[in-house]
Order: sequence, then C-alpha cells, then structure tokens
Amino acid sequence: MEEHVAQIIVRNLTEQAVDRLKQRAKEHKRSLEAEVRDILENEAAGHVNDRELVRRVAAQMRRELADVPQSDSADLIRADRDR
Repeated sequence: MEEHVAQIIVRNLTEQAVDRLKQRAKEHKRSLEAEVRDILENEAAGHVNDRELVRRVAAQMRRELADVPQSDSADLIRADRDR
C-alpha cells in the first residue's frame, strides 16, 4: 500500500472553483478530497486528462484547417435528407 507522507492546505479558492471541483467529484462519484487529490497527482505526474487532451487536439485541428474552406453543415444535412 502506498504511504502518504504529505498534506497541503489550499487557501483562498473562489466559490466558483470549489463548486466546479464539487461537480467534477460528483461526476466521478467520489469525494471532493479524492477529486482534488486525483487532479494534483495527475498534474504532478504530467498526465493529461481526457478533457484537456480533447482541447489540445481540437485546437490543433483548428490551426491546421484555418485556411481550408468549410461547408455549412446544415446544407450537407439538408442534401442528405433530400436524397
């Protein structure tokens, strides 16, 4: 079993930040403390969470496709329905 050797106290978090953390904890079905621990452990280990990975990939795609003409998805859906 892993030995826990340190504790930290984080002061002056905004209510909004705490509310978001509580929501994340609820979504992951764990306590606020467990959620914050997981976030800190993953960040300290250099792990990227799924949401952050999606943001990075989406940003890269936007950069790569910035000069590529895009069609209106509504037009594509309409054409598909008309077939």
